[in-house]
Amino acid sequence: MKPLASFLLVLSLSLSHALADDSGFTSIFDGKTLTGWEGNPKLWSVQDGTITGTTTDEDPIQYNQFLIWSQGEVDDFELKLEYKIKKGNSGIQYRSFRLPKDYSLGGYQADFEAGTTYSGINYGEQFRGILAKRGERTEIGEDSKPKVIETFAKTEDLQEKINQGEWNTYHIIAKGNHMIHKINGVVMSDVTDNDTDKRRFSGVLAFQVHKGPAMKVQFRNIRLKRLPLSDGRKKIVFVAGKPSHGPRLHEHNAGSLLLARLLNQNYGDKVLATVYQNGWPTDPTAFQNADSLVMFSDGQKNHVAFDHRDEVSQLAAKGIGIGAMHYAVEMLKDDSNQDLISWIGGAFEIDRSVNPHWTAHFDEMPKHPVANGVAPFELEDEWYFNMRFAPDMKGVTPILSAIPDADTMARPDGAHSGNAAVRKMVAAKTPQHVCWVYDRADGGRGFGFTGTHFHDNLANDSFRKTLLNAICWISKAEVPEKGIQTTTPSKAEFDANLDPKPAKKKNK
Repeated sequence: MKPLASFLLVLSLSLSHALADDSGFTSIFDGKTLTGWEGNPKLWSVQDGTITGTTTDEDPIQYNQFLIWSQGEVDDFELKLEYKIKKGNSGIQYRSFRLPKDYSLGGYQADFEAGTTYSGINYGEQFRGILAKRGERTEIGEDSKPKVIETFAKTEDLQEKINQGEWNTYHIIAKGNHMIHKINGVVMSDVTDNDTDKRRFSGVLAFQVHKGPAMKVQFRNIRLKRLPLSDGRKKIVFVAGKPSHGPRLHEHNAGSLLLARLLNQNYGDKVLATVYQNGWPTDPTAFQNADSLVMFSDGQKNHVAFDHRDEVSQLAAKGIGIGAMHYAVEMLKDDSNQDLISWIGGAFEIDRSVNPHWTAHFDEMPKHPVANGVAPFELEDEWYFNMRFAPDMKGVTPILSAIPDADTMARPDGAHSGNAAVRKMVAAKTPQHVCWVYDRADGGRGFGFTGTHFHDNLANDSFRKTLLNAICWISKAEVPEKGIQTTTPSKAEFDANLDPKPAKKKNK
């Protein structure tokens, strides 16, 4: 073979291998701006297509600061990027948590430096200290202390694999409680975190500038790939809509965050829930490892998924569960509502369905996993009814059904308030289904829940359990015989994360 042909063949094989190796990775830096990143603008900028962090001796920082990826959190993932550092110390923070000071974090860190000691180690930033030195495979026990299981390489040999002061490739793999750091394709450290009290399965991603002497660090080609969760756990993605209505009503963000926290705290061995707030995610990897999507938002054209229906349909086609809470069960009386029905089995239909406030009495529960442990209850909410369901109710199972009282028809007829057909049903005391589940033909699952107009209704144990059970069921996580058990949240927990509401205008 001629030299040129041989070179081209090797190049072709190398490129093919590189493309295969990078399959599923998505860029999270546009190469031009810090859109999607949050940090101190005095320290961070984009220079020559790189994220650049700089400190100076004239204006030193008093504590380590971070540039935080603001589009989402990371859980089980792989991250690949290139870095360059000529002075100082830096790192890649992941599965981390925010601290009170601005742009300050704690959590796992893939360390690197301009020196010759720390690049590649796993360091717990304000989080237990060094978790594995370079060349070590460690296990962290319940005492929070790492134990060296194996020294697989000498640190000085690994240092030779690093291009001092030049560009290097960092590769982080985090799968369950197992984390591997690689630099230039070489394993630098390996940690298994068995510390059940302190280990973390999700959190923020960020880059560090270190306090001390002036430094400069650069990052480029930043690519993320989410991985299916370990140990069969199911990933639940909440998408919360923007603020709407008055205080403690339609609390899309606070309600989603509360439900996600309850799931993670009480059923974290089976599920992991994350929340995207204030609209459809800008995170391009948001649904890569999702098992379900739960939407809580306004409806019609303000529905979080209204302009993303093709994307949701693609998720549904993959078998991902779809759930909708309150106003999110309504789009428009056209193809958009038909899409919604195809995902969750039913929808609020203008000029058919109604949205009165009434006290529903749920006296009997069906035999279904979503009803596990749910005791009969009664509660006032804006319970929508006379929904448009899938033809012949095929695949639809009612979970919460009640008979509306006559007062639900007190308003004049209107697009949402009443019509002749629904008045006849109410007069005949026909049970109405206000929560249902759906076994889709594609193998996926869905649910609709018309309550949660009132944020504080989540204090009702049966109301809350029904929702949590439904969320787990559409994710194909097993629902325990007694349902998802949670203690009633405190007032402080209900008050957390409430949307800011506009002040009432004073009468002139």
